[in-house]
Amino acid sequence: MGKTVAIVLAAGRGKRMQSDVAKQYLLVRNKPILYYSLKAFQDSSVDEIILVTAESEIAYCKDEIVEKYEFSKVSQIVAGGKERYHSVHNGLKACKDVDIVLIHDGARPFVDDAIIARNINMVKEYGACVTGMPVKDTIKIADAEGFVQETPRRDLIWAIQTPQTFRYDLIRNAYDTFINNEEVNCKSYNVTDDAMVAELFGGLKVKLVEGSYNNVKITTPEDMVLAEAILG
Repeated sequence: MGKTVAIVLAAGRGKRMQSDVAKQYLLVRNKPILYYSLKAFQDSSVDEIILVTAESEIAYCKDEIVEKYEFSKVSQIVAGGKERYHSVHNGLKACKDVDIVLIHDGARPFVDDAIIARNINMVKEYGACVTGMPVKDTIKIADAEGFVQETPRRDLIWAIQTPQTFRYDLIRNAYDTFINNEEVNCKSYNVTDDAMVAELFGGLKVKLVEGSYNNVKITTPEDMVLAEAILG
């Protein structure tokens, strides 16, 4: 297959971080979290990176991250949208002549080359795949009153990560279908990741790909301590 592009999402604010600075720009070992995400794709086999950020932060990302750290694979910096799925759609629309697209949260700084390679290899065979890891804890499904309703088999439950990787034409068509009837679709479904869009609006069967327990999303102040420990 031909060109492979990574869409790195960095348009969120991260309210749970309790910081005036967006979480993707917080420093870990004197570098912003976003640096580590971009560096992983810069050093991988992907051909291009499209960075999606808030419109007000495009100039900052260009000057203080992309040019400062010489991320030559970043071909475009595009504005995100109100919701995550808007930002993904904007990134997809910016793609040109792409065969494979990896969609990654910029707040997951510890994605590595092995994870990226597994995604690319898997999507060539299945057309759609998502990174994840089997859960370590027993999971309980609660009812509306807060009582245990069900205990699903732990060996069948995965915690989903990013990147989530697709043949470009398949995920673009799924996102177009979703966005074209967004109001109705959002009332019917709580879309939380790209795999849901692929499944619900593209009719795709999505393959699970092993990630890493270190491939954490930086969300809360406690995660910053974990990030320091992983880098250490």
